[in-house]
Amino acid sequence: MPGSTVRKRNRFRIVGAVALAAGASLVLAACGSTKDTGASGAGGGDGSGKVGVVLPLLTSPFWQSYNDYVPRMAKSEGVDAMKTVNSNSDPSQQITDINNQLNQGVEGLVVAPLDSAAIEAGLDQAERKGVPVVAVDVAPDKGKVAMVVRANNVAYGEKACQYLGEHITSGKVVQIMGDLASVNGRDRSEAFRACVKKNFPKLKVLEIPAKWESDAAASKLDTLLNANPDIKGIYMQAGGVYLAPTLQTLKSKGMLKKAGQQGHITIVSNDGIPQEFDAIRKGEIDATVSQPADAYAKYGMYYIKAAMQGKTFKPGPTDHDSTIVKLPSGILEDQLPAPLVTKDNVDDPKLWGNTVK
Repeated sequence: MPGSTVRKRNRFRIVGAVALAAGASLVLAACGSTKDTGASGAGGGDGSGKVGVVLPLLTSPFWQSYNDYVPRMAKSEGVDAMKTVNSNSDPSQQITDINNQLNQGVEGLVVAPLDSAAIEAGLDQAERKGVPVVAVDVAPDKGKVAMVVRANNVAYGEKACQYLGEHITSGKVVQIMGDLASVNGRDRSEAFRACVKKNFPKLKVLEIPAKWESDAAASKLDTLLNANPDIKGIYMQAGGVYLAPTLQTLKSKGMLKKAGQQGHITIVSNDGIPQEFDAIRKGEIDATVSQPADAYAKYGMYYIKAAMQGKTFKPGPTDHDSTIVKLPSGILEDQLPAPLVTKDNVDDPKLWGNTVK
């Protein structure tokens, strides 16, 4: 009948309009935004559910501070974070910790990888269970993560190089390196080495592979100074574990001279912990790059909630003064700002190292 035919046509028009609207919304979602508002993907939830948080270690003041920030930032971001788990500097233990969290039924994971390659086993386990992961501080070489929350570690090495090069005209400088199994250790080491070679050829770089271990840093620095008492500069890739042993070693040899004194060894660090700030004020070290422990916790929670909601992101600037970049592996990384701290700005109240009690 004609009336029935009209009703069918109208029904088809309505269904077609809905389909077109849905298609348009999917196109918009796929385009996303270079801002951190992200776009909802299929199967997104409301972001509720338990979130596991796995730490690499707790022997460093930096990670102790990050650990303290986690519950506060989880609350502010509306994330139900479980009590943190400490992998105690053991990559195999970290995989076990991830599996334990998955077996407890977490809906999301925020992990600070110890080893960029070894972490793949844990990431694969999470992917098989459909649990999104956000990596903090260290980017994995392989494996699926929703986002890496990290500062630009290449810039760490370059900033240290520039500072030492501008304050030392020639001579020997040593970099106390992190674990080269970690992309952080590799990025900082290679960037420092390349920057010195290119911009300050009169500096000679000596290297100490210390694997983020304070005892290794102390013993190897002692040996190096015995053979090279004319060292003029030191770059510590992690003040949280290297500051105390470095200062103690220099003091034991009568080589800890304050800035401005004859024989002062120019020292640049990475982390931005309160102890480094105090050392800058005392003139024991000269500068550090403030690695944002507070922002690591905040945006680790932000991105895991977004991932649990099915949101995705694209490379580009964010609304929190950072830039999302695509790594060679295809993983996205939100590169948070990490300022250089010297005696000129060490008392800046905006630096997280000045807010820790």
